[in-house]
Amino acid sequence: MKAFHIGAQTGPASLAVAERADPVARAGEAVLRVRAVCLNHRDLLIVSGKYGPVRPADRIPVSDGVGEVEEVGEGVTCVAPGQRVMCGHFASWIDGAFVPSVFATDLGVTRDGWLAERIAVPADALVAVPDTLSDERAVALGAAGLTAWHALVEVGRVKAGDLVLSLGTGGVSIFALQLAKLHGARVAITSSSNEKLARARELGADICVNYRTNPDWAPAITAANGGTGADIVVETGGLATLPQSIVAAAPNARIVLIGALAGTTDATLPNFSSILGKNLVLRGITAGNRKMLSDLVRAVDAGGLVPVIDRAFGFAEAPEAYAYLKSGAHFGKVLIRVS
Repeated sequence: MKAFHIGAQTGPASLAVAERADPVARAGEAVLRVRAVCLNHRDLLIVSGKYGPVRPADRIPVSDGVGEVEEVGEGVTCVAPGQRVMCGHFASWIDGAFVPSVFATDLGVTRDGWLAERIAVPADALVAVPDTLSDERAVALGAAGLTAWHALVEVGRVKAGDLVLSLGTGGVSIFALQLAKLHGARVAITSSSNEKLARARELGADICVNYRTNPDWAPAITAANGGTGADIVVETGGLATLPQSIVAAAPNARIVLIGALAGTTDATLPNFSSILGKNLVLRGITAGNRKMLSDLVRAVDAGGLVPVIDRAFGFAEAPEAYAYLKSGAHFGKVLIRVS
């Protein structure tokens, strides 16, 4: 089969297509024919050698995909050949609370990922894709969609009437916008692009603030909400944006820390007195478990949610897809069609 390797991990140009033996389904595993994958920011970090230790050069990347079962190993009864399926990238995290051991089965990082014609995964990690969901609606749910669900539903306890603040217009942020609206919440969103903010408003965003033209964006969001801050903050920027997220938070808000897309900073824990005075909850998360993904798939199907795919590339164009994601021009997700 054809697969991409992460190579020397100096950036998207390190990706190289290679011939690999087809995987064989061992006991408890299923082999999938990959139909499509979606890229996440961490895929850029991995291929650039900036996501933990340097990985083997022949590691197959990408943590988000949808495929069709071709073969099952001994003892597998939960899926069958012909089914379309997906899974979260922590393939051993089936249910319950996070435990660090799930990093040992992290697709695209510590275990080969989806950017290949076929992939072998633990069968009990798989979630069936309903016939009503196209590949395009399903492909981005396993990482970005699952992370947004974990932030809003599992940690944020989102409910109708809440104000959700989502930073930026990347994959997780746009999923957070769409899932919040699905739950009847209001949404504030930030971007450096008025064009992207206009697109966010078309998706239902209630408050849009350009942080480039309005760098003191937190008070602007509070003012636009009648002087009240956000009940849930989907914090994708990291320490560089956390001080303003704390300012923008309402009393008793949940700030869910997901990434560090705004870059590095020398700042330490900011606004300590506000964290105490507002009774804020700051919670770090990483993706989610199979049970959460199953709940997300049902919600997306029942609610008619259509994930935003900014642009689709062919399998041979994977390096170009990475480069496009790196450019920051995308709104939502970047897709690669495999078969």
